[in-house]
Amino acid sequence: MPPKIFLEHIHKADLTQIDNYMRFGGYESVPKALKTMSPDGVMDEVKKSGLRGRGGAGFPTGLKWSFLDRRSNKPRYLVCNADESEPGTFKDRYLMEYNPHILIEGLIVSSYALGANTTYIYIRGEYWYLIDILERAIAQAKAKGFLGKNILGSDFSLEIYVHPGAGAYICGEETALLESLEGKRGNPRIKPPFPAVVGLYGSPTVVNNVETLAAAAWIVQNGGEEYAKIGIGKSTGTKLISACGNLRKPGVYEIDLGVSVEEFLYSDEYCGGIANGKKLKACVPGGSSVPILPAHLITKTAKGEDRLMTYESLADGGFATGSMLGSGGFIAFDEDQCIVRNTWNFTRFYHHESCGQCSPCREGTGWMEKVLHSIEYGHGHESDIDLLWDVQRKIEGNTICPLGDAAAWPVAAAIRHFRHEFEWHIRNPREATQPGAVYRGSELVLA
Repeated sequence: MPPKIFLEHIHKADLTQIDNYMRFGGYESVPKALKTMSPDGVMDEVKKSGLRGRGGAGFPTGLKWSFLDRRSNKPRYLVCNADESEPGTFKDRYLMEYNPHILIEGLIVSSYALGANTTYIYIRGEYWYLIDILERAIAQAKAKGFLGKNILGSDFSLEIYVHPGAGAYICGEETALLESLEGKRGNPRIKPPFPAVVGLYGSPTVVNNVETLAAAAWIVQNGGEEYAKIGIGKSTGTKLISACGNLRKPGVYEIDLGVSVEEFLYSDEYCGGIANGKKLKACVPGGSSVPILPAHLITKTAKGEDRLMTYESLADGGFATGSMLGSGGFIAFDEDQCIVRNTWNFTRFYHHESCGQCSPCREGTGWMEKVLHSIEYGHGHESDIDLLWDVQRKIEGNTICPLGDAAAWPVAAAIRHFRHEFEWHIRNPREATQPGAVYRGSELVLA
């Protein structure tokens, strides 16, 4: 069985203590990288691994690193995006709370590969209690000689700083994060130029997610080819999944990419099935911003093949019949959950978190929230469904950053797959507004 990279030893000892972490092989990648490998050699191993960004986009990590402007005379920066604000996603929080040193180790070897002597961990404001954990881990690593000047006698020096945000979802977008890190309002930048050329303080910068950078330590120690053996196709390695909703065993799981969705949902090794003996109605497989899928499309593709927990399989069929792996925020809804109410709740979030720079997002998210509120509370009209479709269509692809897309996709998918539920709400306002009322496709139930 392939190894668990992040969670293998997580409850065997207190891994916030560096001696315990090193007892299980921690920090072995640092002397290997600094004493036996060149920065380009480390980058080559990451490229061989096929590691893709674990924050949501799934872009090849080694390729992203190669875009860094190495001809500039300005300092280079590595920024760890720990602003985990996607509803349904909490795996980075879990990793930083219970195994912070794997992130610190990953930051060291990644910074070495990029030639960055200053690294920032930009952490979500609500994760205030993790700041002490991370700063203690940084201090322990420095005391052991893994940080500071001339690490382990090499020519490489590195300092890591933890910087808390103010709880803005928009700062999960890398350029908004950089604006915030510079002390400005967290508004996304127009691109180009991209951060690899003009990033933090106008210098070449790489921004990667917590899980992505933590994986770099294992890749350097064991080799990119070994990492690529885990998973399937272009979805290599392991992935942390935050499983929540109506599940018997919600929590954070480390899966080998390629596990079937059905196995992940129903096996005792993972989620253990739907809670309270209910049936699965729908699932959001990658955080609130990805399209929702009905039960028959989350376990099987439109072609009848098993749906796998991979970037490619979850996206099979496009948004007509597929979704995205995204940030790994796996949310399950049982038969007694209301899709209209859920969609309205997501839309409220995106309206609240829009930075307001782009008119389609600023105005469109507000209109979607109002229309969905009307439908949910018995004041909807038949034309509202087409109005929602039209508004989301005019948001998608027309904003500086992907928040507009993130707001549009859940609405579009809910209408695409559950239009009958919207219609039932509109045609039966009295029944639909009863406390706990849920439409199961042919009957009203009070959950």
